[in-house]
Amino acid sequence: MRVRASEVIGKEIVSEETGRKFGVVNNVDFITESGELLNLVVENPTKHLTELNLKTDEKGRVLIPFSAVKSIGDFVIVSESELM
Repeated sequence: MRVRASEVIGKEIVSEETGRKFGVVNNVDFITESGELLNLVVENPTKHLTELNLKTDEKGRVLIPFSAVKSIGDFVIVSESELM
C-alpha cells in the first residue's frame, strides 16, 4: 500500500469488522530514518474508540498502530480485533 500522509490526514477511521467510526486521522507518526509508519494519531475519537483504552501521545491523543490498518480509500479501514 503506497499513500502520502497528506492523503490520509482528515480521513475518517472505520472498523473493518463492525463498521463503527473511530474518529478522524489528525497526523501520522513515523520514524524519520527508516520511514517506518508507527501510528495514526486520532482527532476527536469516538466513545467506542476511547473505550478500547489504546495508547495516547503526550497530548492525550489516541494512537492507532499502523499495523491495524487494512486499507486506505475514502476511509481508513482498521482491524478492530488487532486493536484489542
